[in-house]
Amino acid sequence: MSGLWEGSNLPAAIVVLGFTISCGVGPDERGAPVPTDEVDSRALSGAACGNRRVENDELCDDGNQVDGDGCSADCLEVESGWSCPRWSSGEGGACKRESLCGDGVRGMLEACDDGNLDSGDGCSAMCEGEPGWDCPVDGAPCDRVAFCGDGRLSLVLGETCDDGNTMGGDGCSPHCQLEPDSLCPTPGAACFSTVACGDGFVAGTEQCDDGDVVAGDGCGPTCQLETGWSCPSPGRPCVALRCGDGVVAGVEQCDDGNEVAGDGCASTCRVERGWSCSREGNCHITRCGDGVREGLEGCDDGNDVDGDGCNARCETEPECPPGPGPCRSRCGDGIILPGDLEDCDDGNVLDGDGCSHLCQIETGYECARTSTELGEAIEVPVVFRDFVALPTGTGVRHPDFEIFRGDEATTGLVERFLDSEGKPIYTGRCEAGRVLDSRACPFGAQTTSEAAFRQWYRDIPGTNVSLATRLRLIRSGDAFYYPAPPPTGAQLFPLDDAGFVVGPQGAVLEQRGWDKRGGRHNFGFTTEIRYWFEYKGGETLSFSGDDDVFVFINRQLALDLGGLHPRRSGTIVLDRAMADRLGLEEHGLYEVALFHAERHQPESNFNLTLSGFALATTECASVCGDGVVASNEACDDGVNDGRYGGCLPGCQLGPRCGDQIVQAPFEACDDGRNVATYGGSIRACGPGCQWAPFCGDGTISHGEACDDGEGNVAAYGRCTDACTLGPRCGDGVLNGPETCDDGVNNGTTGSPCSATCRARCTCEPTDE
Repeated sequence: MSGLWEGSNLPAAIVVLGFTISCGVGPDERGAPVPTDEVDSRALSGAACGNRRVENDELCDDGNQVDGDGCSADCLEVESGWSCPRWSSGEGGACKRESLCGDGVRGMLEACDDGNLDSGDGCSAMCEGEPGWDCPVDGAPCDRVAFCGDGRLSLVLGETCDDGNTMGGDGCSPHCQLEPDSLCPTPGAACFSTVACGDGFVAGTEQCDDGDVVAGDGCGPTCQLETGWSCPSPGRPCVALRCGDGVVAGVEQCDDGNEVAGDGCASTCRVERGWSCSREGNCHITRCGDGVREGLEGCDDGNDVDGDGCNARCETEPECPPGPGPCRSRCGDGIILPGDLEDCDDGNVLDGDGCSHLCQIETGYECARTSTELGEAIEVPVVFRDFVALPTGTGVRHPDFEIFRGDEATTGLVERFLDSEGKPIYTGRCEAGRVLDSRACPFGAQTTSEAAFRQWYRDIPGTNVSLATRLRLIRSGDAFYYPAPPPTGAQLFPLDDAGFVVGPQGAVLEQRGWDKRGGRHNFGFTTEIRYWFEYKGGETLSFSGDDDVFVFINRQLALDLGGLHPRRSGTIVLDRAMADRLGLEEHGLYEVALFHAERHQPESNFNLTLSGFALATTECASVCGDGVVASNEACDDGVNDGRYGGCLPGCQLGPRCGDQIVQAPFEACDDGRNVATYGGSIRACGPGCQWAPFCGDGTISHGEACDDGEGNVAAYGRCTDACTLGPRCGDGVLNGPETCDDGVNNGTTGSPCSATCRARCTCEPTDE
C-alpha cells in the first residue's frame, strides 16, 4: 500500500513500521532511507523509555511509560491497532490509532477516507486518492478538482466563465476568461453574444450594421460589408462605394466598371436610353419592338407602330378608342388628368425616380404637378421613314417619290377618319393612270397606288428604313416652335447620315440629292408625329412646309395640305365651332397625329408651332433633409450640418469613417475600408475607424488563450507573442523550475505534486 502522509518540518526520510517516508522538493533532495535493523541496533548510552527518542531496542517512544496509548510502558511494543512514528534522526512521538479504510478517519498510511469503499468518487476502495479529485475533509465526500473547461465556475482559479470547453472565440476563452461582447450566465452551457446584427450598432465581428438584416443593401444579414458598398454611418443606409467599380449599389441603376458615357451606363451610373444593363455590369443595346421590355422601355408590344398604346420608342401611350372619342391616360404615359387616381406620372414605369411603377410617390421624394406650357421646350415623339427617292445607287426607287409635281396643295388624297391602325386612309384621288378631274387634280397625278401609299407610314423592310426619335420644340411666349422661333424657312433633313444612304457593309443604296444652295441631302422620307393634349379650348396648331401634310385631331382630319407643292401654310384653331366639328369634350384627352411626306427636291421646308396644347405631368425630386436617402443623395440625416459622421448641406457625405482621413478625436485610424474585425499579430483598422482587436492589445478575444499586451513573451509562466499560454505549472509537462507537474491534479489528494509544482512526500514499502 502506498500513500501520502503530510506534516510540518518533515525530514528527508524516515522509516516507520517497515515503510520509508521520503519528503522533499526534488529527487536530489529526498532523504535516504535508513534500514530498520540499523535503527534497532543502535545503543546509545543513557537511553531511557519515555524520552521521546526511539533508542536501542525500542520500537516506539511516545514520551511516557503508560500502556494503552499505542506505545507500551517499556517502549518495546507498538500496541495493536496503533501506529507510532520512528524518525531516522531517532526522534519518536505520539502514536496514532490505526483506522480502517472506509471508516471516515484517515489513517497514517491512507491518502484519504471518505467513509465508504466506493471507487470513482475521489477516494478509491483502497483509500487512495483518485486523479481529478481532492479530499480535504475526512469522512466527507471528495471534491472534483476545478479546472478550466470542466463546466463549473471556479472563483478560486479566477475564472470569469466556464462553458465546458477550452475553445476560444465562443464567448469564453481557453483560459476561462469572458471574451468581449459575450455573456456566459450558465456554467457548462454555451455563451451567447451581446452583439445583435440589425440593432444599428457595430460591435464584435460586425463590419457594419445598417439597422436591418436584409441582403443586397450593402450590409448583409450577418452584418458583413457587401462588395461595392460603403456603410459610413451605423444605423443608416449604406451607399455605393464609388461609381465605376463594377458593382451596382445604392441609387446606381448600373455600373459597368468605368465612368465613360455612351456605352449604356453613364458616368453617373444611370442607364442610358436605348440600353439595358445587368447587375453584373454587362450592357447591351435594346431593340424596341422585339417584344421584350428591358432597360428604360416602358413597354414593348412587339412592333414599331405608334398609336397602339406602345409607340416606336417603347413609351407607354394613352389608351384610345378605335374611332373618335377621348383617350384614357395610363400609368407611365406622363399624363395626369383631373380625376385620375395617379399620385404622379413621370412618363415611365421605373422605380427609384420618385414616381413608382404604380404611379405612386416614393418615400423620400416630392412630386409636383406641372404643365408642359411652363417648360422651355417640349419634345414630341416622331418616326421618320426613309425611302429610295432618286433613280441612282443600287436601291429600288419608290414610285411616289421624285415623280410628281405641283404648285399648290392637292386636297382629298386621304379620308376624313384614320383607319383601325391609326393611319391615313387612301382615297385614290389624283392617282396615276386614272381619268383625272382637272378641278380636283389641277396639277395632275399625285400618287401611284393605294399599295404604294400604305407604305408611307408603315415599316416595310426593304422598302423603307425607320428612325424613331423625338422632335424638340422651343418655347417663345405662349407657343412652341420647331425648329426655333420665330417661324423661318428652316430645312428638315433628319436622315442625311442614316437610312438608305448608308446601306449594309457600306453599300450606297441611294445618292443624296441637291438643294437650292448646292448642298447634298437625303431627300425622300415621311414624318409621323403623335402628341396628346387635354382639350381646354383655344389650342392652335400652325404648319408651314412641303410637301404633303395631314393633321388629324381625335382621329379626324383637321388640316389637309396634301400633294406636291412648295412651302404652304395652314392653321388649326380649336374654337368652339372646330371643337364641335371634331367632337371634343372639355378636359378630354385627345391625340394630335401629324403625317408629313418630303417627296421631291430641292427643298424640305418644315415649321411646326403648337400653342395651348398643354398637358399636366409630374416632376419629382428628392427632399434633402427629410432623413431619407433618395435620388442622387449620398446621405440624408435630417440635419445635414456637416458634423462628423453626418451629411453636408446638399445631402453629400461629410467627414466620416471611410474617407481615408483620420478625424481626431473620433477616429484612431482610417484606411478607407475599415473592415478588420481581428488583426492577428498586427494592428488593422476596424469598423468605426478604431483599431480592431489584435494579439498584444491586452484584451483576451477572438480565441486567444491569453493576452498580456506588451508583456507577451515566450517565457515560462508568460503569454506568448501568439497569445497562447506558454510553459507553466499545471500544463502536465515538467519544465522551468518545476520538480513535479501533475496537470490539473496539482495539489490535490493523491497527487505527488503540490499546487506550486513541487514534489510532495511519498510513502513506499521498505524492502527488507
